[in-house]
Amino acid sequence: MTDYLIGTGGWAYFNVPNKPPLKAYSEIFNFVEVNYTFYEYPDMRMVEQWRRTVPEGFTFAVRCHQDLTHRIRLKPVDEAYSVLSKMISYCKVLDAPFLVLETPASYVINNEEAERARDLFSSSRLRGVRLVWELRATLTAAALDLMRDLDIIECVDLSTGTPSVESNVVYSRLFGKGKHNIYQFTDDELLAVDRKVRSIDTRIVALSYHGVRMNIDAARFMQYRKTGQFIAVTDFMGIDSARAVLVEDAQFPLSKSKLIENQGWKVIDLTLDKRVHLSEFLARIPDKTYNSVDEVAAALEAVM
Repeated sequence: MTDYLIGTGGWAYFNVPNKPPLKAYSEIFNFVEVNYTFYEYPDMRMVEQWRRTVPEGFTFAVRCHQDLTHRIRLKPVDEAYSVLSKMISYCKVLDAPFLVLETPASYVINNEEAERARDLFSSSRLRGVRLVWELRATLTAAALDLMRDLDIIECVDLSTGTPSVESNVVYSRLFGKGKHNIYQFTDDELLAVDRKVRSIDTRIVALSYHGVRMNIDAARFMQYRKTGQFIAVTDFMGIDSARAVLVEDAQFPLSKSKLIENQGWKVIDLTLDKRVHLSEFLARIPDKTYNSVDEVAAALEAVM
């Protein structure tokens, strides 16, 4: 049986009145990827407090500081060992099974770079923590061999790809098919992620959503896993749902192309059982400049 860990990249944006964000978050989700450690080195007392805040069965993953992945670039130097040791210490305090490495698109793992990383990882005391590696550059043969040899989990966005390295763990950081993290998943896209997971023989699936609507995307996927049904994203249906997401932040005047670019990534409740991208209908409205939500809504009503 596969264990699902479902959550997001951090808890800072999970706001519930009169409740600390991490506590509120951990009452909904069973997993989080700690984003803070990519930018800062928290005091160990802070890390201990994070662990005390959540239920016993809650799972953390620690995102490795960018000093190691972006500046030092996994070279086996004293500072690299120091950073890696600190990250492993955070993992042990949090009882986190995964340390997530994200290397930039400019860092291509050729044979020389792979040997440097191999020296670093193989001579470090990982203390039972599994390395997870998201390579944003082209996946090379040298990188594949390194991950296979050292049992490193390949991190792939399952909404756009499939892991090339076999493992008993599937770890995915989900951004979607938009620009950077500006994206929201439709029901069909979440179903496609689930089908892909089911096609892989694995023991643990860790899904960390990272889009601008990551909390609701993760909650929708979690609810689907529990009930087979997706929850709504707005309180309305059809044109009223479209109006609701436009009212949030649309600033007029806007051309049709700008409407699609700025608002089309959002998901609306077309019916009780179906959520789609607003772009599906914005693409059908007349090509002109719009001056208000009402004007866009009137155009949408003619095509929905």
